[in-house]
Amino acid sequence: MRRAMRVAARAGRLMAAAGSPGTGTGPKRPRPEPAPRIGTHDGTFHCDEVLACYLLRLLPQYRDAEVLRTRDPQLLAQCDVVVDVGGEYDPKRHRYDHHQRSFTESMRSLRPDKPWTTKLSSAGLVYCHFGSQILAGLLGQPEDGPVVTALYDKLYENFVEEIDAIDNGIAQAEGEPRYAVTTTLSARVAHLNPRWNDPRPDPEAGFRRATELVGSEFLERLDYYHGAWLPARALVEEAVRKRFQVDASGAVLELPGGGCPWKEHVFRLEQELALPTPLQLVLYPDGAGQWRLQSVPAGPHTFQSRLPLPEPWRGLRDEPLSLVTGVPGCVFVHASGFTGGNRTREGALEMARRTLALRDGGGRAEWVTPPPHQSASPQKGPWGG
Repeated sequence: MRRAMRVAARAGRLMAAAGSPGTGTGPKRPRPEPAPRIGTHDGTFHCDEVLACYLLRLLPQYRDAEVLRTRDPQLLAQCDVVVDVGGEYDPKRHRYDHHQRSFTESMRSLRPDKPWTTKLSSAGLVYCHFGSQILAGLLGQPEDGPVVTALYDKLYENFVEEIDAIDNGIAQAEGEPRYAVTTTLSARVAHLNPRWNDPRPDPEAGFRRATELVGSEFLERLDYYHGAWLPARALVEEAVRKRFQVDASGAVLELPGGGCPWKEHVFRLEQELALPTPLQLVLYPDGAGQWRLQSVPAGPHTFQSRLPLPEPWRGLRDEPLSLVTGVPGCVFVHASGFTGGNRTREGALEMARRTLALRDGGGRAEWVTPPPHQSASPQKGPWGG
C-alpha cells in the first residue's frame, strides 16, 4: 500500500506539473483558455468509461479536463474527446465509442504486434492509444523502453482486457460457470450506481466514487507489477540459466526466497529461451527457515501439476514421511502432491531428485505433458502474478 501511495503521489506530481502556470513578474498574460472537456454518456455508468475518463486525465493535456456526462449530440460535439458514446471511432478526432455495429476492433487489429483479440471497449481504446504515454509519465521511463513495453502488455492482459470483455458481454469460458463471481472491478463499479428505488439518486456522486475506485486500483496494480512482478522476472531468468548447477537434469529450479511470483515467468521464459525440456520442480526457502518443493503447474489456469510428488508420500508428515521417502528431515507433502517441505535445502533437493527418478523409472509419479504456452497469466498469486 505504501508503494501504491508513492505511485499515486508520483501521478499527482505529474498531473500538477503538466501545464502548470508560470510564476514571476512580466507582461499581463492572456485569459486562460477554458478547460478541455471529456464527454461520455449520462445515466448508468460502467467500468469501461470510468477507466477511460480516469486514464485520459492522467495525460498532461487533459489533467484539468471536465467530464461531461450527456447524450446530447450538440454538447458532445463541443468536447475535446468523447468516450463510450456517439457511435463513432475516429482517433484523429478523439472519438472512442465501441457500440456501433461496424466496430470490431481489438488490440491485435489496431496493434498487430499484440496477441489479444478481445473486442475493445472505451477503456481498451483509450489504453491502446495512450497507455504507453501514461505509463511513461507515471514511471519516468522512456515510452518505447523495455519497462514501459512490458508493463503495457501486463496491465492490458491482467487489468484492462477483463473490463473490455465484460463490457462487451464476452464470457470468460464456454458453458455454465460453476459458481458466481460478483466482486470484479466492473461489478463493484456497477454497485456504485444509484439504487432503483433511491428517492434522491445522485449518479454524478456515484461516478466520482467509481473514478476514485478504478483509479486507485489501476495505480496499485501498476505499482505491484513495476515493483514486484517485473523484478521477479529477472530473478527467475537468472535461476533458469543456473538450473544445471542445481541438478544435472536441468528440471529443477532454485529460487533464493519464497513469495516470488514465478509461475508465469517460468511459462514465458521456457518459450522465449526455447528450453529443450520443460521445468518440473521449484525449490525455495520459506519464512520459517525450512525449504519447500513445488511442482510447476501444467498450465497457466490449472491446479494440475506437471510432476506431482509421488502418491505414497502424499498426506504424510514428519518422521512417517521421512521413512517412506528415505530422506531425512521431511516436514510434509500436500495431499494433492503439488508441494512438500523439508528442514534443509539438501533434503528438499533429494526429494526432488527421487521424484524425478520415480518418473524416469516408471514409478507411480504422474507425468503431465505441458500444453503450448498461451498468452495468459496464472490465476494464483496476487493479481495474476
